Amino acid sequence: MSPDPKPAEGPYCLVTGATGYIGGRLVPELLATGHRVRCLARSPAALRDHTWADRAEIVRGDVTDPESVAAAMTGVDVAYYLVHALGTGKGFEETDRRAARIFGEQARAAGVRRIVYLGGLTPAGVPEEELSPHLRSRAEVGRILLESGVPTTVLRAAVIIGSGSASFEMLRYLTERLPVMVTPRWVGTRIQPIAVRDVLRLLVGSASMPAEVCRTFDIGGPDVLTYREMMLRYAAVAGLPRRLILPVPVLTPRLSSLWVSLVTPVPGSIARPLTESLRHEVVCREHDITRYVPDSPGHPLGFDTAVELALRRVREAQVSTRWSSASVPGAPSDPLPTDPDWAGGSLYSDERERVVDVASGALWRVVEGIGGENGWYSLPLAWAIRGHLDRLAGGVGLRRGRRDAARLRTGDSLDFWRVEAIEPGRLLRLRAEMRLPGLAWLEMRCEPLGEGRTRYRQRALVHPHGLVGHAYGWSVAPFHAVVFGGMARNITRTAAALAADSDGDADGDGTRAAEGSAGIGRPDGDRAGGPS
Repeated sequence: MSPDPKPAEGPYCLVTGATGYIGGRLVPELLATGHRVRCLARSPAALRDHTWADRAEIVRGDVTDPESVAAAMTGVDVAYYLVHALGTGKGFEETDRRAARIFGEQARAAGVRRIVYLGGLTPAGVPEEELSPHLRSRAEVGRILLESGVPTTVLRAAVIIGSGSASFEMLRYLTERLPVMVTPRWVGTRIQPIAVRDVLRLLVGSASMPAEVCRTFDIGGPDVLTYREMMLRYAAVAGLPRRLILPVPVLTPRLSSLWVSLVTPVPGSIARPLTESLRHEVVCREHDITRYVPDSPGHPLGFDTAVELALRRVREAQVSTRWSSASVPGAPSDPLPTDPDWAGGSLYSDERERVVDVASGALWRVVEGIGGENGWYSLPLAWAIRGHLDRLAGGVGLRRGRRDAARLRTGDSLDFWRVEAIEPGRLLRLRAEMRLPGLAWLEMRCEPLGEGRTRYRQRALVHPHGLVGHAYGWSVAPFHAVVFGGMARNITRTAAALAADSDGDADGDGTRAAEGSAGIGRPDGDRAGGPS
């Protein structure tokens, strides 16, 4: 997909999971230290818009496919294993097991000199069968890689604190939204969190470990805290009033995950393994990693510093990856058929077209700013209800929001959509990741007509699966007519209003124009809206 990376002196590193939270941050760190990088991704297009994409080799493949893994391993010195099948269903442990074996076998066959794996910190003295399925599977993957015949470094971390991480988002939303909390008993569990910057530093340093090193390392920050203490210290760093936390013993892991899913953007499928992992104390039993990757000045970062840095990134809209960066397991990944008469089956379509007296750039700013806090420009209650229904069905719901308030890139999550394609100034295509009996897309185009006029074209498509899918397509058609009709009308009205405001403020301080660049602004009449 991309040209060969520019020549470098460092080892050649294969990174799996580059579309995910850690992998997407590790690649630029490796490149910055002189390593050459190849990324293995099921959807290479999802990496196209990353700032480092032209400096890394990107190949298509899947860790469960031996042939694609073997091809990706060719010439590699260090292979990073940063994937897991969590959330793919009851068989995720077998999928993890099979993928780890394939990875280890192909690394050995290719002569890879080191595997590096980021796993979970397991509690001391707790039998493996009593661990959560999530932690148990991560531990098993580590063992498989250690026994692969390739020298392996397994880093085991508990809670990772960084802008956009699932653990941080869970902590942030629980603390900020609930000044008084009735909490599960696990808020009293001792945890040793670690800053994402330290995780990345140790991952990069692990590439140069001596060949005789093949073992696990516990990694953590300098602070050991209960989850309750983490919430109270987060509130202090964020400048919030002190929170009142009342733990109760009656919330099961399932109820805990539902509680977290209700309050935070983290869906139950991710919240449950996170909360289950907090049932037991997760504290480092050793700090041997410093023998091979010495602590640099000021590291490891303390909890308060890690929170402060993460909040700064959030406030400055500098979040490079989020917990939702990777595609939702089991979500549809089929690309939109380019031919309306696609031979793959029926397509239910809602198409809208409007001409607006604004330049295409002004209209595009509204289109690219859609979703998240800016909403979906039509019937916010209907969107909110659809999001809640999706959550109840086990989906991601409408509260994932955006990585950046004003700009999108291919592969970004956007509420319950995923950016499948983006051509700045012209096209935004979203693929649905909500639970539905089929596939769905939403496509928006800006076509300049000259003389300050632009045509806005919008298509919503549903490709049904089976009889249930067809029933769904017929049943939602009347609602789509109202929702998407209002969306097209309000997007163009908003663009016109913002352009008028910008022109009217041309001799002023430019405040309104600056607001328009972030997609902020609402028309009169049909109110634009998003999740409540």
